[in-house]
Amino acid sequence: MKFERLVIESGDVQTCLDLHPQLTVLTGLSDLERDGLVGEFVGALGSARSGVHLELTADSGRRFAIFRPIGAAHRVIDVDGHSDVTAQFTDESGRIDLLTRAGLDPRAARRVMRLTSQALTEATHGDSIAAGLARVEQQELWTAAELLIASGERLEEEAAASGTTAEDVEVVERIEQRHTEFERSQEQSEGVRKVSFVVAGLSALAAVPLTQQMGTSVVMPLAALAMVAVTISLVFWRRMEGARRRETAALAEAGAQSYLGFHLQRVNSLLSSDQGRRRLLKAAEDHRSATARWTALAGDVDVQWAVTRRTDITSAARLRMDVRPLGLSHDDDSADDVAALAHALLNTLSELRDVGSTGETFPLLIDEAFSNVDPTAIPALLELLVRSSAHQQVVVLTDTDNIESWARLEAITGNVGVVEVAPTVRVA
Repeated sequence: MKFERLVIESGDVQTCLDLHPQLTVLTGLSDLERDGLVGEFVGALGSARSGVHLELTADSGRRFAIFRPIGAAHRVIDVDGHSDVTAQFTDESGRIDLLTRAGLDPRAARRVMRLTSQALTEATHGDSIAAGLARVEQQELWTAAELLIASGERLEEEAAASGTTAEDVEVVERIEQRHTEFERSQEQSEGVRKVSFVVAGLSALAAVPLTQQMGTSVVMPLAALAMVAVTISLVFWRRMEGARRRETAALAEAGAQSYLGFHLQRVNSLLSSDQGRRRLLKAAEDHRSATARWTALAGDVDVQWAVTRRTDITSAARLRMDVRPLGLSHDDDSADDVAALAHALLNTLSELRDVGSTGETFPLLIDEAFSNVDPTAIPALLELLVRSSAHQQVVVLTDTDNIESWARLEAITGNVGVVEVAPTVRVA
């Protein structure tokens, strides 16, 4: 629906607001006046606003006038049909209430129709992940996503063909790595042990004749040499035992008690085909590579989550270019901030296109929502609202001079209306 005219009567004072079908800027409003006027817009759709009259156009194109005179019966008139259609809009209690008809109460309607600075900030933070992904070069991002998903599916297929699972492949690789480390440590330990025993034995054998010829002073160096050899042997033995413990821990994680038992228990079918094993490990390597590429671009964002939000992310990427303020480079953080704000605005408008049980589009009331936004970014956001309001009405309530100046210039194009709210005294 779109508001055409709102008339507020209070005694002899009457305030008449003629609204533009696309975007209207209501100027010169203090905080209390904006708050009160939002209440009148929402209340005009409810049942408790005697003295508030509203003319509107429904999504179907039908035009209605809701009259709520003080002290008299309220009525709804079909403007084009020149007929009284009050009965079509009356609830069980006999009141005219378009909010209840749409399944809303005044509080809920005020919450969804009004956009404040705080609400815009909260909505922007909610889109921060999508905005971050929008900053990445989109073709590269989605190519990486497709590769990651495809490699994951291939890994699952190869694992299933080998009678195992993708999770088992990770365990296989970990155990293979630990077992290789153990074998390497065992080989080094055996080699060092043999050398140390030879050194220690030769030192012991040489000690006797050398002592006879040179005296007991030569015993200490030979003993020290033997001790060093034994110490080195112990160090490599401890390394081997450490590798054994790591292998045992990896086996325990797989539910096996030994390396041979692991193969017999979990990957017997995998080992029966060396070709299948190579394909499986190649698929695992490709999947790791695809995961690393995605992580480098998107961080820790889940690829499936990103794919489900692809439309939002690509829209945010386009908005980042469309509303980038002058003087900011494509990689400037400020451009991301503006794109996130624009994305939040579009999401808010989208939520109002199908409100309540009737599916009627409701206007968006922007209550000084840009007070915390960089002034250089505001014109771009307002231009976005002008384009969006071609099919959905937007009303901006403000007391900001630069927004008013922008609106008066744009009003020349006919796409924006400017209304300075000023009550008038009716002549009796």
